[in-house]
Amino acid sequence: MIVTKSGEVLREVIIVGAGPAGIVAAIAARRQGLQAAVLDARNPPIDKPCGEGILPQGVAALESLGISLPLEDAFAFRGIRFVDEEHSARADFAGPTGFSVRRVKLHQLLVNHATEAGVEFRWGTRVTQIDQEAVTTAKEKLSYRWLIGADGQNSQVRKWAGLDPRKIRRKRFGFCSHFQVTPWSDVAEVHWASGCQIFITPMAGQEVGVAVLSRDPALRLECALPQFPALAKKLRGALQTTREFGDTTSLRILPAVAQKRMALIGDASGTVDAVTGHGLSLSFQQAIALAEAMKRDDLAHYQHAHKKISAVPITMTRLMLLMSGSDWIRRRTIRLFQKTPGLFARMLAIHAETRPLSSVGVAEIAGFGWKFLSA
Repeated sequence: MIVTKSGEVLREVIIVGAGPAGIVAAIAARRQGLQAAVLDARNPPIDKPCGEGILPQGVAALESLGISLPLEDAFAFRGIRFVDEEHSARADFAGPTGFSVRRVKLHQLLVNHATEAGVEFRWGTRVTQIDQEAVTTAKEKLSYRWLIGADGQNSQVRKWAGLDPRKIRRKRFGFCSHFQVTPWSDVAEVHWASGCQIFITPMAGQEVGVAVLSRDPALRLECALPQFPALAKKLRGALQTTREFGDTTSLRILPAVAQKRMALIGDASGTVDAVTGHGLSLSFQQAIALAEAMKRDDLAHYQHAHKKISAVPITMTRLMLLMSGSDWIRRRTIRLFQKTPGLFARMLAIHAETRPLSSVGVAEIAGFGWKFLSA
C-alpha cells in the first residue's frame, strides 16, 4: 500500500474475490512488484463445485509463478477419454500432463503461497459500494490504483462497471461429488448420453470426482447414473465422501473485460462450459497477462491477451455443445475419434494449446468433414 500526500492509504491493486482466480491474480501482481490486497466476504478454506482438473497450460502458468502442486495432493492425468453407449476414444497430451487436485486443497495452497509473497487478505469483508476511486466495505473505504473483479460469474464488480454480457448462451447445470474408489484410469473421462454428460476426474488419495452436466436443473448424480450402466457399476458400493454441490455453467462472452483502471478475471470475465475443463487453467493464464498489463499501465494489453487466451476454449465449448445437443453428431464424433485416434490426438493438442488453432487449414477441415460423414 502507498500513503499519499494527504495521508490517505492507497492500495496499488485491490482484488474483489478470493477464489483461485483472484489469489493467483494477486500472486502475479506481486511478481510484478505491485502491492495487492484481496477482499472476500467468506473465510477460508473456500470450496466450490468444480471439475478440479487443471490442463497442462494451466499447470505451466502456475509453475511460471513459482507455484508447484504437491505430489501427495495432486493426480497427474495423461489425457482425455470420450465414452458413449457404443464407442470409446482416448487421446493423450503430447507434452506435460494435467493435474487434478481437490478444490479446498488447491485454495489453501494458493492462500499460503500468496501470504508468503506478501499479499494482504481481508477475509470476512463484504464490499458494499464501488466507485471510480475506492471500494467501500462495512468498516472502511479503500482507495485503489487498479481494481480487479474476481468475484465469479455473478460478479458485482462487473455489474457496477456496466460490462455484463448482452446474453448468456446455452446455460446448463452441474452437480458434483467425490467417491472413495481407486481411479480406474490415468485420464479424465467424459461419459456421454442423450442430454447429459458425466465427467470423471481421477484424484489423489484413492478418490474420483464425479460431475453431471445437463440442461435440466433437477438432474442429480443419482438420477443420471442409470443412463451410464458401466460407470454406475464402477461406482457401486463406493463411499460418497463429499456432499453434492451444484452450480450453473454456460458460454458467456463479454464485449469488454477492462475499462479505465478496472479489469475482470476468471468467471467474472466470461465463462466456457464446464465440460471443456478449461475454467481454472483460463484464469491462471489470464492472471499473468493482467499483471503484465498493470505493470505496463495498459489494460488494453490485457483486453487483447484475454481475447487470445479465450479463443480456443470458446471454440471447444461450441464444438462440445454441438455434441451435447445432438446424439447423431455425438455418436459420429466419438466413433470417428475411435477409428482415427491420431485425429483425436490433434484435437487434444489444440485443446491443450500445444498446437495452435490457426494450424488447422482448409484441407484438414475438409478432410475432417469427409471422415465425419463417412464414420
